[in-house]
Amino acid sequence: QRDLPIGIIGSLGICTILYIAVCVVLTGIVPYRQLNSAAPIAVAVQSINMKWLEIIVNLGAIAGLTSVMLVSLMGQPRIFYSMAQDGLFLPKTASKVHPKFKTPYVTTAITGVICAVASAVLPIDVLANLTSVGTLLAFFLVNISVMILRLTAPDAPRKFKVPGGPFIVPILGAALSLLLLATATVSSIERLFVWMAIGLVIYFSYGRTHSKANNMKRLEEKEGIKEIVELEKSVKKEGEIDEVEVTEIP
Repeated sequence: QRDLPIGIIGSLGICTILYIAVCVVLTGIVPYRQLNSAAPIAVAVQSINMKWLEIIVNLGAIAGLTSVMLVSLMGQPRIFYSMAQDGLFLPKTASKVHPKFKTPYVTTAITGVICAVASAVLPIDVLANLTSVGTLLAFFLVNISVMILRLTAPDAPRKFKVPGGPFIVPILGAALSLLLLATATVSSIERLFVWMAIGLVIYFSYGRTHSKANNMKRLEEKEGIKEIVELEKSVKKEGEIDEVEVTEIP
């Protein structure tokens, strides 16, 4: 509730400082035009003829890839898990949790298979660009959702509130996400819209009717209307009044 937001912001700040420091060192070793490559650190190390350091850098890059893969295989399965629990996309069996490790092992396996197949059949630059624009779109929607929830549910219990009020930080975050999204290639934006269209088709054809949240809301509305009709009948039967004016449906 308190430590997690501090940890996220703190880790982002540390990573930002480290990235800036590395960029300063690299531009001090070689001209920045030579760093326009897939492995700029390796290029800089090669220019100073330090073979042993080049090996360490390459090993560090491999270790970094494993950490990124681990994060991907922790985040996306939990999204699929939540969708399966609500009935939006995957069947209920996909929301099973491992009895020993307490992790969503079914959706973890599904995510691993999808990632393996996609990386095997699609060019790496296509996957990288699509992942980037998808992440930026998710950041944009999260910032917009913060403002909407603060307006539609102002009294909801919140363990953490965005500093600076409900609008300043979310508006800045949404604007920066759109700004970065505008730098993406046209083909990446087109692929993003295609995936969005597929997602909308799945939602309106299956998820919307199977969603537990939507079904619960419709059930509450039906129960509320049923209670109103019964109240009207009982009042008219007793002859107290002829009509009942309804101002709110629970």
